[in-house]
Amino acid sequence: MNMLLKRVRQGKNSTLSELYIDGLFQCYVLEDRIRDHKIKGQTCIPAGRYRLGINYWGGMNTAYKRRFPDMHQGMIEIRDVPAFSNIYIHIGNTHADTAGCLLVGTYFHRDKNREDYEVYQSQEAYLNLYQVLIDHVKSGKVILSIENRLTGGNMTNAWKRN
Repeated sequence: MNMLLKRVRQGKNSTLSELYIDGLFQCYVLEDRIRDHKIKGQTCIPAGRYRLGINYWGGMNTAYKRRFPDMHQGMIEIRDVPAFSNIYIHIGNTHADTAGCLLVGTYFHRDKNREDYEVYQSQEAYLNLYQVLIDHVKSGKVILSIENRLTGGNMTNAWKRN
């Protein structure tokens, strides 16, 4: 299974992406802003290719197990990201919810006052994505490719990794 995270817009503190699985649009994704230098909890994942795995420990895993007891089998984690750890796909709406992770939503909005993007119906998007991914991730057969394809001249050259 191949996943493509295509970054398409950048706000003041946020980056909006489209997520594709085997070429089909799955959902929108919100991350922190692309930055020249890493800032813990405030910087998106560098562009590149990453394995997905399952993380079975930690506070977020415990919270999601309580929240989704019939479905949750561990947090889907993006692995082998330089200078980053414990990067998950999870529920949230604004860049303040990301902490360096990927937030999913079925639609997005640009808040003109704050000059940032937000994703909505995050729980719905998360549950759908989790069900599509979990068995494939557990078998070790999922690669996430992240590409910077921002429009409007707002892309920085930072964080390009091949």
